[in-house]
Amino acid sequence: MSREQFWFFHPFRVRYSEIDGQGVVFNSHYLTYFDTTITEYFRALGYDQYADSRHTGIDFHIVKSLIEYKAPVLFDWELDVGARVARIGNSSLAFELAIFRKGGNEALVTGEAVWVYTDQKSHRPVPIPKSMRDLIATRERHLV
Repeated sequence: MSREQFWFFHPFRVRYSEIDGQGVVFNSHYLTYFDTTITEYFRALGYDQYADSRHTGIDFHIVKSLIEYKAPVLFDWELDVGARVARIGNSSLAFELAIFRKGGNEALVTGEAVWVYTDQKSHRPVPIPKSMRDLIATRERHLV
């Protein structure tokens, strides 16, 4: 994945509490970076996921997460985490994610997260509404 594939980035700085005994970011923190970036992605689109889920009773469940480590990420590095919606299914969103050193072009870590839009009472999938599809398509031209 290249930086040019993403319109949205969220910055992070690796904190001491996020590294392991080898001096690199501990593996579970990458999912936190990805999840936070997806939240900020929606905020940048003007979509308040939290308020919408409280109003409708429908929210996303993560059903798949994948991380591919290409290079170590070290303490105090400044990072740009990119997120984009790669695919929209009937009830699912597939995100592609990548972590770059601030200003860098080489992905250090890549990932995928698949979310399913789900009724929170029945825990069954429901279709993603056209309004959400249209909002995402305003920035993800490949989905038009």
